[in-house]
Amino acid sequence: MTTVGPLGRVGAWMASHVRLVVLAWIAIAVGLGLFAPRAEHGLSGAGWEASGSESVAARDRIEGSFGGQGAYALMVVVHGDGDLTPTLREVAATLDADERVASVSDPQISRDGRTAVVQGGAAASPTEMVKAADELKGDLADLGDDSVSVSLTGAPGMWSDFNEANKTAMMKSELISWPVTLAILVLAFGSLVAAGLPLLLTILGLAASAGSLFLVSQAFDVSIWAMNFALMFALALGIDYALFIVARFRGAHFGSSLTTREAVAVTMDTAGKAVLFSGVTVLISLSAVMLVPSPAFRSMSLGIMLSVAFVLLAALTLLPAVLAWLGDRVDKLALPWVHAGEHRSPAFARWAERLWRRPWAFGLAAVAILVVLALPALGLETGMPSIKVVPEEDGSRTGYTQVQEAFGPGAPGRFARVPATPPVLVVAGSPSTTRDSLRSTGWVWS
Repeated sequence: MTTVGPLGRVGAWMASHVRLVVLAWIAIAVGLGLFAPRAEHGLSGAGWEASGSESVAARDRIEGSFGGQGAYALMVVVHGDGDLTPTLREVAATLDADERVASVSDPQISRDGRTAVVQGGAAASPTEMVKAADELKGDLADLGDDSVSVSLTGAPGMWSDFNEANKTAMMKSELISWPVTLAILVLAFGSLVAAGLPLLLTILGLAASAGSLFLVSQAFDVSIWAMNFALMFALALGIDYALFIVARFRGAHFGSSLTTREAVAVTMDTAGKAVLFSGVTVLISLSAVMLVPSPAFRSMSLGIMLSVAFVLLAALTLLPAVLAWLGDRVDKLALPWVHAGEHRSPAFARWAERLWRRPWAFGLAAVAILVVLALPALGLETGMPSIKVVPEEDGSRTGYTQVQEAFGPGAPGRFARVPATPPVLVVAGSPSTTRDSLRSTGWVWS
């Protein structure tokens, strides 16, 4: 037996206990995979806030003191010609019947009488209000007819529509990208069997991380963005790690006299070590993002970390076992021009020698190229997600546009507070002198 280090011995053990390793991963895939289809319902589009900030404290105080009529109230827009009163009554009754609605505001009607806004105050967390929008927007839309439309907008409506659009986009991207990815993998690995191994890691990592995200979402608010990044990194790292390990195994197995078990051990002692350090480095760097006091950013980091952890675990345990089981069959269904055991490239060897002879020249050229590519970042304009993340035909964007056209630019944001005349300013813990000063200016003290 070839002398190997600890990771090589782990690989040898996996190669000797293929059935046990496969059964363990079947249990993981089934146990967590059962929750994966429910992940999208447990995740939320909300979370773009600074936890513990004054703005969040003010929002909570407003919602607690004014019947939930704040940022996460359900904003329903009724638009059409003629008498809107019957439809407005039905909208109010629908909102009032839901236990997640704390109060229903009086309709605010535009000057031309063609647009009215009714708000259902939030009686639950932002995540629960997005779920309420999921369930109510269809019933509310059904209250309209040919002459009157009913659209649910506001933050809950926007994130509800975004979640659905996000799911549709992810499914479409998978349908398009997976066949293309498989074709590229066949060219890269040289055989159909070997090309399927990265997809195995990706599917397992994605199913396990999606199921884990659902379980976490039962205790904490997790943004839907976590699912996007989990999918992205599971596919990227599944291909990356499998390429390292499979290429090294083929070189050790076909390019020497080692047995299959010994080839697996050597592979894990070399390529496996690189994969382990790569995965751990990614996890450590992402853990710093968890310090950012924002649920959205923490959710993104969590989704990536879960996908990395499961793909890494599968690459270090399941993949060696599968390679040991496949043996020579790893090159089955190979392309005609790919030779089994050919693991060296004269062209890349010449390129490496050229780099070795002139490291400074190539190094400075590479740095210059990177600097040029990074220059556009200096003019990068950032901002928070807005209604523009929702497709134009969705109800939340339709309602948003109708409010702007009827009440003017910025009106949707103006409605995200308690309608009152004179306007209401919430001041917590102010002395009596502040109260007298506010009264003299026409503000209502609360």
